[in-house]
Amino acid sequence: MKDNVIAKDWPCRRGSLTGSAEPLKEDAPAVARLREHGAVLLGKTTLPEFGWIGVCHSPLTSITRNPWKLDRTPGGSSGGAAAAAALNLGPLHIGTDAAGSIRIPASFSGVFGHKPSFGRVPAWPASPFGMLSHTGPITRTVTDAALMLSVLAEPDGRDMNAWNTAPPDFRVGLEDGVKGLRIAWSPRLGYITKVDPEVLAACEKAARSFADLGAIVEEAEPGFPDAADDILTLWLAVSATVVDGLSPAEREMLDPGFRRVAELGRRYTLAEYIGAFNRRAEYANAMLRFHERYDLLLTPQMATPAIEAGLEAPADGSYGDLWVEWSPYTYPFNLTQQPAASVPCGLTSNGLPIGLQIVGPARNDAIVLRAARAYESAHPFATISAPRA
Repeated sequence: MKDNVIAKDWPCRRGSLTGSAEPLKEDAPAVARLREHGAVLLGKTTLPEFGWIGVCHSPLTSITRNPWKLDRTPGGSSGGAAAAAALNLGPLHIGTDAAGSIRIPASFSGVFGHKPSFGRVPAWPASPFGMLSHTGPITRTVTDAALMLSVLAEPDGRDMNAWNTAPPDFRVGLEDGVKGLRIAWSPRLGYITKVDPEVLAACEKAARSFADLGAIVEEAEPGFPDAADDILTLWLAVSATVVDGLSPAEREMLDPGFRRVAELGRRYTLAEYIGAFNRRAEYANAMLRFHERYDLLLTPQMATPAIEAGLEAPADGSYGDLWVEWSPYTYPFNLTQQPAASVPCGLTSNGLPIGLQIVGPARNDAIVLRAARAYESAHPFATISAPRA
């Protein structure tokens, strides 16, 4: 369990020295459902402080490293979950994703990560990032994720935004393949200018392979603009709210980078925040029209392979200073609340994992899992059993 998900009798410190070490008295919905189905809970996994960034270092646990190459990050914010999954330290891992925090580490760490449709998995207490945040599985296989999602998605009335209807068994139909599906491949979403050439080549090859599996694959763009300004407005303003809720002494204990983004967040007005919040509907409607023509959208998951451990952005400055610049494929689908998954689709020349993103229509998690399983069946995921230097 990622250590921003509460579990009875265990502390929940959220990667922060400000977090209490006192054991809590309740389970989050995801934890409760797993316990009810007999899961053995092994421990909590690391994250950056309050999940503020797409990598995985914090004042509480220091640097979490990528098992494929120890000088690189596993990604974040569910970085500990992805690193543990990569090393087979337990088969099932709970992640959360408000702007890519399941899919970034799944891609960087060479595992499968599924961001369910918003509300499919009940969450409580509510994330500070609210309508952006999704809870879902990180696993080594698509089948494990389908099994896990079937349990995580069971109702829990504590989440007012959850569907709270009985979920299907997501394993049913998982092997049905993609024959006849209309699939769009979008290498740059229409506006992304910088993508690592090895990442782009591997993802295009993976996307084209769906035609060999019987799908109709075409290159097409979704037709929405770059959402970076809107996600930053929402993300940074919430970060400021989290920091402002701490005492002065606690603020001094925070990651300096988190304090810095909180300071940026204080510059936004309420009107700017509400404007960004409301524009989510424009992105969602663009994708609604897009899925009238296409059953699925495929993109690279990340613009770059895993960056250096302990940093917020690549050391050479090639993608700027902000995470949105090296993770431009993730956050649009938090704004639209669609299901999206990261599927391992190869390695770079220096052995770093590459992920392909599969995006499905709103509330259709089953088709995303089905397509991911079809790809996995044809192209089994590479695995490791011990960290590599």
